[in-house]
Amino acid sequence: MVHLIWVLIIGAVIGIIAGVLTSRKMPLGWIGNILAGLIGSWLGEKLLGSWGPHVAGMAIFPSIIGAIILVAIVSFFIGTQKRE
Repeated sequence: MVHLIWVLIIGAVIGIIAGVLTSRKMPLGWIGNILAGLIGSWLGEKLLGSWGPHVAGMAIFPSIIGAIILVAIVSFFIGTQKRE
């Protein structure tokens, strides 16, 4: 149970970092950030492999890159707002 909470927290942080780097807001607020972090982590590790430091079973650098790709795709199709 503690591992699941840790994964959700790290997923949210990765999603927030991706949103800040792309200057875009994810829809659904915190839930959107968690989903962007978790799906982006999966996407990044599938595309780039599992290198760099790992936290909660996620490779940080590929996860952030994957989340950036995901946020860019979502903001293109949904048209999310830029951060102010």
